[in-house]
Amino acid sequence: MDIINIIFALASIGLGFFGWLAPRYTLETLDLQAGPSGMGPSEIRASAGALFVGMGVGALMIGGPEAYAMLGFCWLGAAVGRATSLALDGTSRKKWTFFGIEAVVGLGALALNLPLAL
Repeated sequence: MDIINIIFALASIGLGFFGWLAPRYTLETLDLQAGPSGMGPSEIRASAGALFVGMGVGALMIGGPEAYAMLGFCWLGAAVGRATSLALDGTSRKKWTFFGIEAVVGLGALALNLPLAL
């Protein structure tokens, strides 16, 4: 179980590094574009980048089931947002792929840790 938790945390950190340190690549991957204000890359660095790095680092540092369960809630929250987009904004293979990853990590982390955290 510990190794799976560590993998979930490292996945958060790894994916977060792309958003944080390569926002233009992330914008392109997510089919977004930067506007003249510079808020696009700023938002990607924050919400799709450093936020995920912080989640993963925090889970590793705290190391308890509560921390890994919270990581699961965060990923599951992303999956809920993605599912909402699938329902309201249309579907695509990329959206389904991202939804699947978010749901697996979120539900996996919760299944492994929530019973221990309660």
